[in-house]
Amino acid sequence: MLTRRDLYRYGSVLLGGAMSLGLAIPGVAYVLDPLRRKSESGATQELTRLSALKVGVPQSFPIIAERQDAWVKYPPEPVGSVWLIRQPAGSSPPVVAFTAECPHLGCAIAMAGDGKTFLCPCHKSIFDLAGKPINDLSPRSMDTLDVELTGDDDPGVVVHFQRYRTQTKEKIPLV
Repeated sequence: MLTRRDLYRYGSVLLGGAMSLGLAIPGVAYVLDPLRRKSESGATQELTRLSALKVGVPQSFPIIAERQDAWVKYPPEPVGSVWLIRQPAGSSPPVVAFTAECPHLGCAIAMAGDGKTFLCPCHKSIFDLAGKPINDLSPRSMDTLDVELTGDDDPGVVVHFQRYRTQTKEKIPLV
C-alpha cells in the first residue's frame, strides 16, 4: 500500500523526469537540426542572355549564391565562376559551360594570353576551348556544367554550378 510519503516521493520523481524530458526534446532537436536539412549540391542561376554571348568567344561569369553552414546562413556572395562558350548555330548544346576551377589543384583557370586556350596559373596546365588538356599536367579535362536555355525570343542561359573533387581522373561531385 502506498503511503502519502511514497506518493510524494514517486510523484516528484515522475514530475521531475517529465520536466527534464520536456526540456531535453527541444535541445536535442536543435543539435540535430543541421543533419535533418537537405544540403544544396550547387547553385542554379541565370547568368546571361544567349544574345550576349559571341560564338566561340569564352566569357567568364561569377556564381553568386547563399551558403548555409550548420546554423549560420551567409548573405549572397561569390562561390565560384564559370566559363561560357556559345557554339555555332545548330550545335548541340548551343552553350558549353566549364567550371573555372582546375581539376588538378583547384586553382582558378584564366584565359591565356593568346585568347585561344585556358591556363591554370598554379602549375601551367593548358586546356583548349573544348576543355581538353594540351599538356599532361591535369588529371582530366575541365569540368563541364549543365546548361539550360529558358525563354523563346532571347533565351536566358541558366547554369547549374557544381564543384568536383580535384586530383582524380574521374569527375566526382562534391556534396
